[in-house]
Amino acid sequence: MTSRDRGRGEERRRGLPIADEVYNEILSSVLFSRVQAGDRITIDAVAREYNVSQTPVREALHRLQADGIVVRHHLAGYRVAPMLTREQFEDLVELRLLLEPAAARRAAERMSVEELGELRALSAEMSTEAHRSTGEHAYARFSQLDAQFHEAVARGGGNQFVRESLTRLHTHVHLFRLAHQTSITSEAIDEHEAVIEAIASRAPDAAAFAMRQHLEASARRFRAAFDT
Repeated sequence: MTSRDRGRGEERRRGLPIADEVYNEILSSVLFSRVQAGDRITIDAVAREYNVSQTPVREALHRLQADGIVVRHHLAGYRVAPMLTREQFEDLVELRLLLEPAAARRAAERMSVEELGELRALSAEMSTEAHRSTGEHAYARFSQLDAQFHEAVARGGGNQFVRESLTRLHTHVHLFRLAHQTSITSEAIDEHEAVIEAIASRAPDAAAFAMRQHLEASARRFRAAFDT
């Protein structure tokens, strides 16, 4: 049994909706380059491959488009979105370093107890997912949780423009396509914990510093993909 088959079985045991299963399957295929940038993804082909109706496939592709994973072309259907270039990667890192430490600083000042609880729950789920399996579906799920974690910090900071800007970047999908080694998940968990503790301690400077350290470490991990 392949990691793909194990992941599919795990999803069914969790009782995920069919559209979510299809989303996770396509996301895994993109992250692990089973489909390449520019490859066409058709509703009929996906429905046949996974033995599902076209409705959940349409739902999954609509969500994948919203997340920047696929691009819809008029009269040509869906294609896999391009990979980041080195220049785009560095520009993205620079922008994140401008926005996210500031968001973490504000989160330490403004985040509610309920929002902090959500942040801790996301971190715990990421830790569980990282230790559950080294398969493709676990990595794909980790990338989604990572995006939710950073979005939650931005939301807790209370600046809607910062939050929307980060959401539109589709940062985590583009980065997680570059590499998929264990260190990306295990080290990120520890770095997230430092951010959470600074926010929980209501220490704005420490929160901004912890987020900057995390972003710089993350950049080093993903930058290695361009050096191989």
